[in-house]
Amino acid sequence: MFRREQSVQLRSSSSALYNNLSVLCPPGAPLTRFSTVHGATVNVASADGLGFSHRQLQAKEGGPALSASIITQAAWCVLPSRVLLVLTSQKGIQMYESDGSIMVYWHALDVMEHPPAQAVFARGIAAASGRFICVGMSSGLVLVFDIPPKGMNVTVSEVLEQHGDAITDIAAELGRAPDGAGDLVTADDSGTLCIWSSGEEFTLLHKIPALGCSCSSVKLWNGILAAGYGNGQIRLYEAASGALRAQVDAHARWIYALDVAPATGKLLSGAEDSFVHIWKLSRSPGTGDIEVEHCHAECVTDTQICGARFCDAEGSSFAVTGYDLAEIFRYSQA
Repeated sequence: MFRREQSVQLRSSSSALYNNLSVLCPPGAPLTRFSTVHGATVNVASADGLGFSHRQLQAKEGGPALSASIITQAAWCVLPSRVLLVLTSQKGIQMYESDGSIMVYWHALDVMEHPPAQAVFARGIAAASGRFICVGMSSGLVLVFDIPPKGMNVTVSEVLEQHGDAITDIAAELGRAPDGAGDLVTADDSGTLCIWSSGEEFTLLHKIPALGCSCSSVKLWNGILAAGYGNGQIRLYEAASGALRAQVDAHARWIYALDVAPATGKLLSGAEDSFVHIWKLSRSPGTGDIEVEHCHAECVTDTQICGARFCDAEGSSFAVTGYDLAEIFRYSQA
């Protein structure tokens, strides 16, 4: 069903981090960008049909002369007026123009507010409601940044306080949310999920309690909340009610990445067991119940998968990377 394409070579390998692959494929543009994290560096590879150009970004403490810190995630945030590349690390949050050439904003973490033995970092990145970028913290807080259409006047407009554990992932609605359904979800290390309605003020709609296992990755599509867990399960919830609708024993080991193709509802999952699975989410025409169908399985031999993303809105191509792998594997529909 899918065939292997030419790999994207990286300047350095990928770290074993959740959701350690981001793909930017602007509509109508031939340029595709890929990014992965390695230690204190983000590898950005740009493909334009002729080859690949590379850029490496460092997590600085606000200036080029200061020490680098470990990066925890890099992701492109697509807003109606602009696209930003957001980096999270142990020392702060950086926002760049989409090609990584210009830093737009720097937000330093206040390490002194935390106990000496407690790790401090940011992790979990998502664009929301057309003008906001939400970023999670190790304290469980979620910072909401108000992004101007242009320029560098980024401000923290709100801080969401519902989680007691480190944020693992954040996702916004990728399809059309049904009436009353939340359009933002946050997940933490304990497995707790919070469903929010975004806007000028963010409102908590539902809080789904932890079920004894960490939730590493979440996605929202058409009012369906998909969550991947450390025990290899994918759970599907109603974003309007928080009710559990389906539970799939998808992988033999920890799930590290989920992605959704917004045009078709295909769900991609990648895990430590070396497998990538593609599922099809839908709703029953008669009852509106959530349905899930398995479509494809791909084994990336001897690879602990840490990043997996679709490369187009239809889900007809995807990319995968793994721990200690200095390349990105690409697949397209045969």
